[in-house]
This record gives sequence, C-alpha cells and structure tokens, in this order.
Amino acid sequence: MKKILPIFSYLFHPLFISVYAAAFFFILFWDFFVMQEIYLYMIQIVIITVLIPISLFYLLLSLGKVDSIMIAQLSQRKIPLTVNCILLLILTQKSITIDRIPELYFFFFGAFWSTILAIIFLFLKVKASLHMLGIAALTFFIIGLSSKVEVSLLYTIATFITINGFVASSRLHMKAHTLFELFVGFFCGAIPQFCLWYFWL
Repeated sequence: MKKILPIFSYLFHPLFISVYAAAFFFILFWDFFVMQEIYLYMIQIVIITVLIPISLFYLLLSLGKVDSIMIAQLSQRKIPLTVNCILLLILTQKSITIDRIPELYFFFFGAFWSTILAIIFLFLKVKASLHMLGIAALTFFIIGLSSKVEVSLLYTIATFITINGFVASSRLHMKAHTLFELFVGFFCGAIPQFCLWYFWL
C-alpha cells in the first residue's frame, strides 16, 4: 500500500484537475456539443491550465525559484499561485464564459477563488494542500453536476470521496503536509464550489 499511495499524488496533481473536470463534463453532456467544439475547448483548457503552468515551473526551476514540481516551500508558491489566478481569469473571460458553458465557467471561477484563499493562507504562514484543494473542488463540482442534471452519480461521487481519502493519505505518507494543512486545502477547494451552486443549480 505504501508503494501505491504516492501514485495518487502524481495522478491527482493540481495541474490535472481542470482537465479531469472538463473531460467529465463533456462526457456527461456529449450530445450537446459537436466534436470540434469539445476539441477546441479541451485544447484551450490544456494549454492554459497545464502547459503554461509547466512552462512557468521550468522557468522558475532554471532561475532557482522552485526546487520540485510539488513546490513544498511557502515562499515558492506565491508566483505560481498568482499566475494561476491570472490564467483562470483569462480562461473564464475569453474561453469558458458564462454564456457559453456556465457549469464549467463556475467550476473555473470557483477554482479562481480557491486559489485566492490559498494565497491568503500563504500570508498567514499556512501551507494549504493544493492536492486536497484540487480533488475537493473536482468532487464538489461532480456533486453539483449531479444535482443540476438530476442524474444519479452516486457511485462516481462515492469513488471521488474515496479518492479524496487516498490523496490525503498520500500527502501524509510523503510527509508533504500536516493533517491541518490537508483540512485547509480541502475547505479551500470545496467552499467556493459549494457557494457557487447557488448561481448555477
């Protein structure tokens, strides 16, 4: 089990959560889009939420501003989190807009506020778990979709709740976070998604 746990840290790295959320959404609403639209949206999401942040990471790594992909140090998180906020704003203003795909818009807008909360905790000297932030946001997004479309996604939701536990256990096993930091990350991810249900459910 100890050898398996670290896999969850890499498989559910915060970089990939946006792609998972978008993929889940488009699978669920496949009939409402043409394939070209789905490809176009997914390419934009991958570029803005994965490729640009990875490029930024390697730039910061070459400048000696970060030392690993997990960005463990508080001081190393300020630039990536700030850039993430900017990228999420660009995505919600130019691509995944409220009039085109409101459900995904609110997911990414919630992710923006989750990142703001993580930055606020940085200044309070608290390292919120970004892994827990991401997986909690994705889980609550799926719960929200289930309520909106009135489709039972009970097994999917149960699976993702279980994955939350595995991700938390993985971060504890790797000594990346304390239990308090995991709880902070979870609530940073969950609360904005939960609050935004009011607008799109």
